Amino acid sequence: QNGGCRTLSLSAHVGFDSLPDQLIRKSIKHGFCFNILCIGETGIGKSALVSSLFNTDFEDSPSTHFLSSVRLRAQTFELQESNVLLKLTVVKTVGFGDQVNKADSYQPIVDYIDAQFEAYLEEELKVIRSLFSYHDTRIHVCLYFISPTGRSLKTIDLLTMRSLDSKVNIIPVIGKADSISKTELQEYKKKIMSELVTNGIRIYQFPTDDETVSEINTITNGYLPFAVVGSMEKVKIGNKMVRARQYPWGIVKVENENHCDTIKLRRMLCTNMEDLKEKTRAYYESYRRCRLEKLGCRDIGPENKPVSLQEVIEAKRLEFCLEMERKEEEIKQRFVQRVNKKAAMLEETEQQASMPVLTKFEHLMLTHHEEELKLGEKKKLLEDEIAQFIEKKATESIQSQVSVSPPVVTLKAQGLQKVSACA
Repeated sequence: QNGGCRTLSLSAHVGFDSLPDQLIRKSIKHGFCFNILCIGETGIGKSALVSSLFNTDFEDSPSTHFLSSVRLRAQTFELQESNVLLKLTVVKTVGFGDQVNKADSYQPIVDYIDAQFEAYLEEELKVIRSLFSYHDTRIHVCLYFISPTGRSLKTIDLLTMRSLDSKVNIIPVIGKADSISKTELQEYKKKIMSELVTNGIRIYQFPTDDETVSEINTITNGYLPFAVVGSMEKVKIGNKMVRARQYPWGIVKVENENHCDTIKLRRMLCTNMEDLKEKTRAYYESYRRCRLEKLGCRDIGPENKPVSLQEVIEAKRLEFCLEMERKEEEIKQRFVQRVNKKAAMLEETEQQASMPVLTKFEHLMLTHHEEELKLGEKKKLLEDEIAQFIEKKATESIQSQVSVSPPVVTLKAQGLQKVSACA
């Protein structure tokens, strides 16, 4: 017995050995999906590499260098090889590394990956769900393009990969690797891997636990990061047309492993596609656990006893009801305070309005009498001033008459003397 199960030998054929064939037929009928995230600077060759990996010319509009922030562009394609259908989603960064301030360039990428996890979680928590036909948009692999400078990783590369290594499978690739020599390329690869280890950045390692692919995966892990070259142009070499990049000094064959690692990358993606999906599910489980814990869901209670989902929901409902009652009581108290304040104001207004009419009349009469007294005093003062002014004017008039009268008398006397003399 192993774990409560006994191993028995059958005496005749039953038929459940056809289960793998049933799964294969069902999977082929439904098809497969695979999602790739390409992160890199504008013009580093993301579109050309994806087209080279799948031998398909994916039409894509050119990007600009003048975007104020990093954006992501997602495109979904349906590919068919033999009778296997693959729904491929390619997500590319637009404007990555073009801003003056690159501190938060990785944040839109992190938000996009979390948004895909959140969309899958919402579908999973629906009452009526259809995960079998749901288009899974979770990112299965991230191809991080490193500029072929030959020196070291940039700060933006370290920050971005450090923020993504716990959310997605990162495979670093050196874009346009034909721009540096092979000797410099090997030194550059060693330097990149050393910096990743020093900064604690985890990249995807091809699994070596499966005996069928352990040997080739162990060898391929030594080629990380892949030095890739992408091109959809065909050049005639001898009697064959091959995908290559032609330069004045020679030709770089895209599908020649001695020239670049594009074929190695394609082989590893196809061989380990299911393992990439499994690792993505592990990242999703970590995200799902954090989200549900924030919502208050848990599997173990305070006494380390199992807790059913119904108990968790009921406890959360009770907590929500208590919180709502508390807030409702606070709102009621504030409402009562405002009502009392308003009632006091209305009562004061009513008291002023209910004052007796006679009292008001007396008050008005008293005010009128006081005003009359004030006006009488002002009138008396004004009359006194007028009388003084008249008296003053009269005095000035008399004085002026007194000063003018003697010369007149003298003239009259002289006139009388002349008259008497003539007589």
